[in-house]
Amino acid sequence: MRVKELSICGLGAVRSRFETAPLTIKRLFFTQEMAPQIGDICHALAEARHAYRCVEEEDLERISGSVHHGGIVAVVERAPFKPPQLEQVREWASAGETLLILDCIGNPHNLGAIVRTAAFFGVSKLVLADHPLAAVPTDATYRVAAGGLEHMEVFVVTYMNLFLHDIRAFYEVIGAATDGGDPRLGSTSRKPVAIVLGNEEEGLANEVAAECDRLVTIPGCGRVESLNVAAAAAVLLWECARSKVSK
Repeated sequence: MRVKELSICGLGAVRSRFETAPLTIKRLFFTQEMAPQIGDICHALAEARHAYRCVEEEDLERISGSVHHGGIVAVVERAPFKPPQLEQVREWASAGETLLILDCIGNPHNLGAIVRTAAFFGVSKLVLADHPLAAVPTDATYRVAAGGLEHMEVFVVTYMNLFLHDIRAFYEVIGAATDGGDPRLGSTSRKPVAIVLGNEEEGLANEVAAECDRLVTIPGCGRVESLNVAAAAAVLLWECARSKVSK
């Protein structure tokens, strides 16, 4: 069962949530040292009759489930994730927006790192697989994303191959392959790019890879088999951003 609440840790991430969706913060906990920096947040929560409290470090560890809480934890509502409508995708493509698609990324920390990178490069649309093995944003994801999820719209699709088949009318769909793919990482089309990354261990599912316009492989020296999926996402998103600037 998917949890309905999440803990967001760290001042940057909490402030990002406050600036984008303040009323989704249901409870706020912070240390005495953090209090002078969040007066505006506490004032807004008081007006909304939402709870906030100064607590000890060990309380924050218990609430967040981590020692990496940064002195502040916001307990927030988890927004429901829905599938994107084809007309929405058409509008994203018309606006030239890059689309990031993750096919069963299983580690919530990897998901957070990818989201942080995507937000850095201005990517704001993320599509995840609606699958038991696919990670969805958790407390750990929010912590690693360092506020990036507050700038991201997250969608889920049940049949990833069918979704890719449909969006190829609007996007050049580029799948990341461990080997055998095109070493030219940037776009080769006038369409905007949809980047597809697969599971950490298995890569792209065969039926998903078959629906990509092309597969790309990041060339390396061969000393290790492949990059971590979050590092691969960073390389591909940078190449995509660079291609957009050069057009």
